[in-house]
This record gives sequence, structure tokens and C-alpha cells, in this order.
Amino acid sequence: MLNQVSVFAENTKGALRKMTSVLADADVNIYTMLANDSAEFGIIRLIMTNPEKATKTLQEAGYQCRMDKVIAIDMADTPGSLDRILNNLLEANIGIDYLYISYNRETATPVAVFKTSEPETETFLRGKGYALLDKI
Repeated sequence: MLNQVSVFAENTKGALRKMTSVLADADVNIYTMLANDSAEFGIIRLIMTNPEKATKTLQEAGYQCRMDKVIAIDMADTPGSLDRILNNLLEANIGIDYLYISYNRETATPVAVFKTSEPETETFLRGKGYALLDKI
């Protein structure tokens, strides 16, 4: 499983830049970033080097953030792979809180990153033969 940092931030001009400056100054490299907005605030989900340091640094800069475990599956750049993953999860009655697609830098293949509250999901997916990643 991967550690992902979720940051609660204002939806204003320059807000993302301010947050990325904090991380850059702390020498943290961002691998994946997903920003969801609402009228006034948004949630930014990040996978990066040293998530513990990133969380501490962001909190010291005044951000509300937390670290979560997410599952990352290498999709091997095969058509229909996401559909198969989702079908297997549905058949096992495993719900997904959210999902986004990233990129595996080592294999140059797409990666499905998702959060679930079902504790057995990782074991289930490994049993189905999926390649789960601990880094992107």
C-alpha cells in the first residue's frame, strides 16, 4: 500500500502554488496529484517522496492534512484492465471511496490508485494475481 497525503485547501487563485512551494522548500517530490474543488475549498490528494515529512511540513505551514493508505494496482497498459479490477471488486462486494489513474515510473504503465474502507481488499487483490505497488 502507498501513503497518500490529503490536504484541505482554499479554492482561491494561487492556493495550489502556495502549497507546492511549501513542499518544494522541504525538498519533497510530488509523483501524483489530484485536486478536487468545491465552491470554497478543495481536497488535494498527493503521492510523493517522504509523505511523513510532507505531512509535518504542511501542518506546520497551517494546512489541515492527513495521511491515508491507498491501494495502487499496475494495470500493465492492457485494455479493459480497469474494468476487470472494478468487476472483481464489485463481485467481492468491496466499495471504493475514490479512484484515480496515475503512472508507474519504473514500468511506464498506468496505475489505478484507490481508497477503500474494506480491510481485506489488499489480500483479495493479491489473491486474484494483481500487481500491487508500494511506490509509483
